[in-house]
Amino acid sequence: MSDQDPISRRQLLQAAVTVALLGGTSALQAAAGGGSPLLELTAVEAVRRLKAGEMSAERYATALLERSAATRNLNAFISLDHDAVLSAARAADVRRAGGGPLGLLHGLPIPVKDSLNTADYPTTAGTPALKHFRPAADAPLVASLRDAGAIVFGKTNLHELSYGWTSNNLAFGAVRNPYDLSRIPGGSSGGTAAAIAARVAPLGVAEDTEGSIRVPAALCGITGFRPTTGRYSTAGAVPISHLFDQAGPHARSVADLALFDAVATRDTRPLPRRPLKGVRLAIGRRYWFEGLDAEVERITHDALRRLQAAGAELVEADVPDLAQLIELTTDQVQNHDARLELPEFLARYRTGVTFEELVAGASPDIQATFRRYVLAGAPDVVSEDAYRAAVDVHLPRLRRAFADYFARTGAQAIVFPATMVTAPKIGDEGLIDVGGHKVAFELAVSRNIAPGSTAALPGLVLPAGIASDGLPVALEFDGPTGSDRNLLALGLALEQVLGRIAPPPA
Repeated sequence: MSDQDPISRRQLLQAAVTVALLGGTSALQAAAGGGSPLLELTAVEAVRRLKAGEMSAERYATALLERSAATRNLNAFISLDHDAVLSAARAADVRRAGGGPLGLLHGLPIPVKDSLNTADYPTTAGTPALKHFRPAADAPLVASLRDAGAIVFGKTNLHELSYGWTSNNLAFGAVRNPYDLSRIPGGSSGGTAAAIAARVAPLGVAEDTEGSIRVPAALCGITGFRPTTGRYSTAGAVPISHLFDQAGPHARSVADLALFDAVATRDTRPLPRRPLKGVRLAIGRRYWFEGLDAEVERITHDALRRLQAAGAELVEADVPDLAQLIELTTDQVQNHDARLELPEFLARYRTGVTFEELVAGASPDIQATFRRYVLAGAPDVVSEDAYRAAVDVHLPRLRRAFADYFARTGAQAIVFPATMVTAPKIGDEGLIDVGGHKVAFELAVSRNIAPGSTAALPGLVLPAGIASDGLPVALEFDGPTGSDRNLLALGLALEQVLGRIAPPPA
C-alpha cells in the first residue's frame, strides 16, 4: 500500500485515539527531550518502533522536520513540503492502527536526490531549466520505497546535473558539510549526505556515476553503498551514462544500507553474520595509496591495523595497468553518453525542455564543461572511434582485470581510502595542497573511486576516523561484480571493528 492509498472515514476514526496517545500531534514533545533521541535512531530502529507503536509516524516526521529547519544553513534540500510529509505520516499511523500489513519501511521519511523523478515534487537535477519540471510518475526505485511504506522527505540538493564532486551548485546554492560549513560535502549527492550526517533522516537516496554516492559519504562521515551497476533500476533518473549510472543509499549504519537493498531488490533474506577472521582484503598500493594527505594516510593505516587485529588478512597486490585503463574509459564514456542520453530523458519524460535549452540555462561552470567536453564540435569532444575503443576494448579489459585480480588474490574485497584528502573548502576546485604538493582537485577526490564504478563493482564506504582538522576520513571496500549481499554482510563485521565516529558539531 502506498502513501497515496485512500483512507476510509471508519479507519480514520479507529486510529484517532491511538495516534493521539502516541503523541503524534505534539510537535513540542519531539523537540523537547524526545527530539534528540529520535534523531539518533537508525532506519532499522525507527521502523521497528513505528511498527510496534512505540512512537507515531507523525511524531517522528515532526522531529525530523524540525531538525531540517534547524539545519537550513546546510542547504541540503531544494524542495521539502512539510504539510505533505505530515499528511503521509498521519496516513501511515492510520494504516498501522487499522491492523493491516506494514511494509519494510513503514512510516520512514527518506530524502531523495533531486535527480530521480517524483510525482509529488519537481525533479530539477539542480539546474534552472528543470526548475518547474513535474514528472508524471515516480521513478521505479522511488515507487518501490513508497510501496514499502516510506515517505518521500523532500528532494535534496546536488551538483548541477550531477556533473561534479563538490555540490557547489551555482543555481540553488552550495551544500555545506555538517562537520565544517566552509567545506564541501562532496558530490554529486551532497545534499543527501549532508542531511543524513546532520541527523535530518537516517536513510536517503543518492546516485553514483563516478563517485557521487561514495565521495559525499566519505567526506560527511556516513556509510554509502553503490551496488553493482544495474542492481537497482535507474529509470526515471536524470542520466549521464547507462553504463555507469547507479542509484543507491546513504545511511549511518550498514544495517540500514542492507534494509534499502532488501526493498530495492525484493530480497528479504537476512544477511549472514560473518566474523572477520580469515577474510582476505586486497591492497593495491601503487594506485590507491600514493600521494595521500598525511592525516588520511595515518587514519587509513590505523584502521587497517585494527582490521588485522580482528583477524582480517591483508593481501598486497596491484591491478595491472589500472591507471591507463581508467584514463582510456571513464571520461570518454561519460562525456559521450551525456550528449545522447540527456536529450532522450528530456523527451521521454515530457519535460518541455530541449537539450539546447537545458545547456543554455545551466550555470556558467556547467556550461563551460559541456562546451569543452560534451557538445558536438566541442574542442575536447569524444570521437566515435575513441568511444567505441573505450566501450568495446578498454572497458572489457578493465573488467577482466578486476575479475582476474579477485581470483588471483582470493580477496573478498579491495580496501583503500575513499579520497586522498578530507573535505576541501568550498571554492577550492583548482589545485589543492596535499603534503606541500599542489594536486588537482579532481585527482584528489576522484582518483580512488573511479575504478569501482567504471568496472561495475559494488562499493561500500565506511567512516574510519576523524582527522586533526575535525573532518571525517573513510575507507572504501569494493567487491567482485555481483557480490553485493556478501559485501553488505562483510560490512556488518567491518563496522563492528571500525566503530562509529563522532557526529558533526551541534
